Amino acid sequence: MAIVTADLMVSLDGFMAGTDVSVSKPGGEGADALHEWIASLASWRERQGLSGGSRDRDSEVIGDWFDATGAVVMGRMMYDTGEAHWGEDPPFRTPVFVLTHRPRPTLVKQGGTSFTFVTEDIRDAVERARAVAGDGNVDIAGGADTVQQALRAGVVDQLRLHVLPVLIGAGLRLFDNLGADRPRLEQVGVAEGAGAAHLTYRVVRP
Repeated sequence: MAIVTADLMVSLDGFMAGTDVSVSKPGGEGADALHEWIASLASWRERQGLSGGSRDRDSEVIGDWFDATGAVVMGRMMYDTGEAHWGEDPPFRTPVFVLTHRPRPTLVKQGGTSFTFVTEDIRDAVERARAVAGDGNVDIAGGADTVQQALRAGVVDQLRLHVLPVLIGAGLRLFDNLGADRPRLEQVGVAEGAGAAHLTYRVVRP
């Protein structure tokens, strides 16, 4: 059965991004290591239309994530910082729903990616994604604020953290701004890769 997931790269001290996130530096200052490792994986490179890369446990985990995703939800900041880098053939290969206060017509790109701009709340974005995901999962891609909204709204079923052995020290923390009713997590899987530890949690609802 399709579930709502959030697969996220995080530092060992809990950051999803560094300080001063901008269009020119989507990961923020000091957070390059969170994303550089994935560029060497065969599954990621294939997604970008590139050859080569390592075929190891990290690559398998990331490939499984891609293959299981039927639709994506992201925030407008993630879209704005990624738009120029993704170009006309973005790596998602699925419908993407962008949570925003600034409406914009749906954009249809190459390779099966489309961007639909949702001006309601996170629940509406997730339900619209569910409607087109088929047997695939709905992936909450980011950024930090959008993931936090999804956790507060109780719409996330599974959280998978790809934990990098780096310390950033400042930036956007994954588990900030969750309020008093923080979700309870139950560990359901651990995979050790050469570049990251992959930790899977079920979000336990009351």
